Amino acid sequence: MRVALNIVGVLCFLIGAIWILQGLDVLTQGAMAGHRGYAVLGLAVVAFGVVLLVVANRRKKAA
Repeated sequence: MRVALNIVGVLCFLIGAIWILQGLDVLTQGAMAGHRGYAVLGLAVVAFGVVLLVVANRRKKAA
C-alpha cells in the first residue's frame, strides 16, 4: 500500500506541476495553455500529491 501511495503521489505532483505550467502559459503546447483555471486545478492536484506522499511516508509509533 505504501508503494502504491508513493507512486500515485508522485504522479499527481508531476501532472499537477505540468498543469500549472500550462495554465500559466510557460508550456505553450496543448489545449490548456494560457487558461488560468488549469493552473488552479494543477495547484490542487499538486497539494493532493503532497498529502499522499506525507501519508505514505509518515512513521508509525512503536507499540
